[in-house]
Amino acid sequence: MNKGILQAQTPSFMKFKLSIIALSLSFFCKAQAISEDEMLHFAGGAVLSGATYAIVYGKTQNKSKAFWYSLAVPTLAGLTKEILDESAFGGYFDGREFASTVLGGLVVTLSFDLFTGNKKKKEKERLNALRYKSSHNFLSR
Repeated sequence: MNKGILQAQTPSFMKFKLSIIALSLSFFCKAQAISEDEMLHFAGGAVLSGATYAIVYGKTQNKSKAFWYSLAVPTLAGLTKEILDESAFGGYFDGREFASTVLGGLVVTLSFDLFTGNKKKKEKERLNALRYKSSHNFLSR
């Protein structure tokens, strides 16, 4: 058998081929239409969430508190806006717009939560590694 063909069928190459096939098929699929207003709601939720996370984490250095506050603010803002649309402006409560606002907030909140506050953890791991290394060197003498 040709050795080149066997090497081309490695698991990573197969994953690459499947990714290309899936990506090319996705261009032919049509998802539900997203209105411009829903995109604005998503962006508004993202901005509110990002600002809230930055402020709360900056003041408290508490990731848990920053997470929940930055998720609550766009949720309450979206709910308030839709209730006002229904009652004050004679419109209706649009659940898709509300969901867009909450999803925008959720995406930014999760992103900030994943990438915030890792310096202290990495520094602590580095110090523990140095302590272990120095105690190990001392014992091996």
